[in-house]
Amino acid sequence: MQNGRLNLHFALPTAITSAPMTKKTLPQPVLGVPDPELPTVHEQLIVFARELGELYQLERQRSAELEAVLCSLQESYIATMKSLALVIEAKDRSTRGHLERTQVFGMALARRVDPALAEAVELGYGFFLHDIGKVGIPEDILCKAGPLSGEEWSVMRGHPVIGAQIVAPIRFLGEAVQVIRHHHERFDGTGYPDGLAGRAIPLPARIFAVADSFDAMISDRPYRRARPMAVALEEIGDGAGTQFDPDVVDAFISLVEEESLTVTGGDDPDRLAHVG
Repeated sequence: MQNGRLNLHFALPTAITSAPMTKKTLPQPVLGVPDPELPTVHEQLIVFARELGELYQLERQRSAELEAVLCSLQESYIATMKSLALVIEAKDRSTRGHLERTQVFGMALARRVDPALAEAVELGYGFFLHDIGKVGIPEDILCKAGPLSGEEWSVMRGHPVIGAQIVAPIRFLGEAVQVIRHHHERFDGTGYPDGLAGRAIPLPARIFAVADSFDAMISDRPYRRARPMAVALEEIGDGAGTQFDPDVVDAFISLVEEESLTVTGGDDPDRLAHVG
């Protein structure tokens, strides 16, 4: 108090004071300093609170608009990546429907293994986009009807790294990157590209490895017919501890045995998984 008069000064938060005044310019004198036309302190405080409220609403509106733009960009990116993945799949008729089926298998298994993990939207994107790196593989290798040579296999094995490099800069696809890079790792450490072993392999990739292999087993390929379901399940079980995480294998087998996950016959390339 100076000379019997109140001298009010309020420190505005930096985020508020830095907000651009696009809709309303604050009155003079500076906000928080008494206006001699207002006779009481409480009226000064009411004006101050009202101005802060208006600034807050303006910032909320700006945040909502920015969030809408970001959501639109994310949706456009995902749509583009999915289209590209489908183009890659279309080059090989024997894998038709593989992306959709493995996504369904993978998400059903994820819900059984770790329900909290299955809540991550990006996990499903990772399952669908797992082979996106094949866009960087020469078509003569990608579409070769016969067995690949050693050199060709070396090139083909680069697709997880290429895929991860494509997706990694997009931060909202965090879990997806783990699936894309590591879905060919093996539990015993003999997989690729990084030779990870055991639980050093991210859980999303351990889950997808089972789903991916199962779909490959029950699908026709140029070099073999689809395996019966019972045979495929037996092979998945045999791979526990070497190719696959034993806990994930147990969860998958129980899922199928409980008829929570079923598929139609292997001679139909458009068959879809059913999750009960």
